Amino acid sequence: MKRRTFLITGAAATLAFPVVADTTPLLKVLKTPTCGCCSAWVDHVRQAGFAVEAQDVDQDALYAFKDRLQIAPELAGCHTAIIGDYFIEGHVPAADITRLLAEQPVARGLTVPGMPMSSPGMGGPGAGDTFDALLVGSDGATSVFASHS
Repeated sequence: MKRRTFLITGAAATLAFPVVADTTPLLKVLKTPTCGCCSAWVDHVRQAGFAVEAQDVDQDALYAFKDRLQIAPELAGCHTAIIGDYFIEGHVPAADITRLLAEQPVARGLTVPGMPMSSPGMGGPGAGDTFDALLVGSDGATSVFASHS
């Protein structure tokens, strides 16, 4: 094959199969440096394909961030993240975040209140607890987004 033919063929192949950039937004996580379950959750969402920027902060800064996002204390988990226009509070499964981004409901975010033992980062499936991921609406009201057992 002549060099010119090879170059033209290669260029045509590149045009036929363009490289698609990853359009998933960055997941920015605030957590305390000593929380092992938070680090395990970060690993969970990274393994699911999310680009993650985790920042260790002291507890006062974390609570101030939750306050700024207007996350009610009864909805709180041990770490807080933002992705796009949504907050992700606590041990929300990566599949629920993917669904949230695909469906784009009018909402403030998702939360898994507390630290359920079966949630990602806390021991995983079969560790004991059933739990719900809650969708937090614009008015702060919640509804079950996904149930996990």
